[in-house]
Amino acid sequence: MDLSNLRPADGSKQSNNFRRGRGHGSGNGKTAGKGHKGQKARSGAPRPGFEGGQMPLYRRIPKRGFTCPSSKTIVGINVSALERFDNDAVVSVETLVETGIVKNPKDGVKILGNGELTKKLTVQANAFSEGAKAKIEALGGKTEVI
Repeated sequence: MDLSNLRPADGSKQSNNFRRGRGHGSGNGKTAGKGHKGQKARSGAPRPGFEGGQMPLYRRIPKRGFTCPSSKTIVGINVSALERFDNDAVVSVETLVETGIVKNPKDGVKILGNGELTKKLTVQANAFSEGAKAKIEALGGKTEVI
């Protein structure tokens, strides 16, 4: 290893200052990659989305509604889905994801009261409906809000 063998790692050096329009020998001379004539060959070509003075698509399409940036997307799970767990099991958001009941928990999981439950479970979730809480606790289970 000496100074004559030093070189940067493959892919680490990239240059965006390629000299366009500097003669035929450069491989990018004459029209400099812009083709022949036309608006896009000139300097000051229009911005992306410009349609030559016609009303652009993004302004023609109707805009409807409002999306609140601070809203949360809560995933609802019915009590009947918890039936697959063993008696006295601890059911958390992680265990729901592992068993495939919940694919993407997003901003939280809420347990809803639809269906029947026959097992005593300790359920840890972000929220519970009144009916779900009553069904879980009626069997001696616990509901924990995380």
